[in-house]
Amino acid sequence: MAAMLQARNPQEAEDKGGNPPTATDADGLPQPRRWWAIAAISFGTALLVLDGSIANVALPTIARDLGVTNGAVTNVVTIYQLVLVMVLLPFASLGDKMGHRKLYQYGQMVFLLASALCLLADNFIFLLVLRALQALGAGMALSVSAAMLRQIYPASKLGTGMGINSVIVASSNAVAPTLGGYIVGHLAWHWVFVAAVPFAIISLFLGRALPEPTPRPIPAEWLSGLWSAATMLLLIGGVQVATHETLGLGIALSAAGVVSLLLLVRRERARTAPVVPVDLLAKPVLGLSALAAFTCFISAGSLMISMPFRLEQAMGYAPQEVGLLLLPFPLTMLVVAPAAGWMSDRIAPTKLGVTGMVIAIIGLLFLATLPNTASPFDVAWRLSLSALGFGLFFAPNSRLLIGRAPRDRAAAAGGLLSTSRLLGQTMAAVVVGILLAGGMGMGPTPLLVACALAVVAALCSLARFRTMTRAQP
Repeated sequence: MAAMLQARNPQEAEDKGGNPPTATDADGLPQPRRWWAIAAISFGTALLVLDGSIANVALPTIARDLGVTNGAVTNVVTIYQLVLVMVLLPFASLGDKMGHRKLYQYGQMVFLLASALCLLADNFIFLLVLRALQALGAGMALSVSAAMLRQIYPASKLGTGMGINSVIVASSNAVAPTLGGYIVGHLAWHWVFVAAVPFAIISLFLGRALPEPTPRPIPAEWLSGLWSAATMLLLIGGVQVATHETLGLGIALSAAGVVSLLLLVRRERARTAPVVPVDLLAKPVLGLSALAAFTCFISAGSLMISMPFRLEQAMGYAPQEVGLLLLPFPLTMLVVAPAAGWMSDRIAPTKLGVTGMVIAIIGLLFLATLPNTASPFDVAWRLSLSALGFGLFFAPNSRLLIGRAPRDRAAAAGGLLSTSRLLGQTMAAVVVGILLAGGMGMGPTPLLVACALAVVAALCSLARFRTMTRAQP
C-alpha cells in the first residue's frame, strides 16, 4: 500500500504500456460512428448474456414437457457454459487471423440459426445439440468483443467503455429471470431460446459501424485450438462429474485435464502467438489481473448462488420474495459499474480495485453474520454494500487487463478475461454445491469462503501495483 501512496502518478503508472499507441488506439473510432459501434456491441453483449441465463426459469417446464428428470434438465445450462468456455481461446486466435468483426458477425449468424431451430426441438437430445450450437456462435462473438471495445473507445476512455459493458452484462442478468418467467407463463418454452434474437438482428444491422476487420497473416493453429478445447472439457467436465455424478471418475478426468494443460502450456510457450495466452500470463501485470478476476468472480458467484438457499430454507422467505430480496445487488451494480469505469480513466485502477475489495469484504462479513431473523432491509443494505465493492473492482480490473495487452494480442486478452469470468462462475457453483452437500451451505460458510477469495483478489491487485511501480524508470 505504501508503494501505491508513494507513486508519483499512479494512473500513468498503470496505463503505461510497452507499445506506443497508434492513432486508432489513441482516438478510437470517429464520431458519430463510435456511437453506432457502441450500440452494435452493446446489443451483441446483451444477446450473449441474456441467452446464457434466461433458460434457468424454464428448466422445470422443459423437464416436464420432454419427460426428463430435474437433474438431467440442468444440462441445458451446463452444456451451454461448457461449450462456451471450451471455444473462447481458440476463437480468439482465429479472430486475429480472419478479422475480429468478421468472426463476431459470423458468430451472431450461427446463434440466429441455432435459435430458430430451437423452435423445432421436440426431444431432449436435439435441444442439447442446439444449445451447444448456440454456445458455439456465442463463443465466436464473445472471444473478440473485448478486442473491438479497445478499438472503439479512445485509450483515455477505455475504462468508461468497460463500465458501460459491465452495465449491459448486469442489466441483462437482471432482466433474464423476469423475461424468462413471462415467456414460460404465456408462450411455449421454446420461445425462451428465441428471446435474444432481436438483439442479434439489431447488432448485425448496426455492424458496419464496428471496426474494420484487419486479418493478420498468421498460420491457423487447429491442433492447439482443439487441444485447448479438449483440455477445458476434461477440467470443467471432470469437476462437474465429481460434483454431481461419480467422485472417482470426476477426479480422474480433472487429473487428465491438468496433465493435458501442462503439456499444452509447454508447447505454447515456444510460439509467438499462442492459442493459450501463456505469453500474456507470463507478464506479472496481466497474469495477476487475470487471477484477481478469476477469484473475484468465484467470490461474487458464491454470494449470489448461496444466498437464495439461505433466504428460503434458513430464513423462511417465500420463493417469490427471494428474487426481490436479491434485487439490490444487480441494481447497485448498474449504478456503480459505469461510475467505476469512468473513474478508472482518471484514478489508478488498483486504487479503485483494492478499495472495492475492502468494501466487498466488509459487506460479505456483514452478510455472514446476518441473523436468521433479519428484516428485508437488513438483507438489502448488506447486499448493496457488497455490490458496491465488487462494482468498484470489475470494470477497472478489466480495463487494465485489456488495455495493457499488446495491440496484436488484444483478442487473446479478451478471451482470457471471458475465460476467467466463466471459469469463476463455474467454480462458484461447484464450491457452493460442495458446501451444500456437506451440510455447510445454509450458514455463513459460503460467505466466509467468498470473503477469503476477495482477500486473494485484493492481494493480487496490490502485488500487481508493486510490480508496475518497480518497473518504472
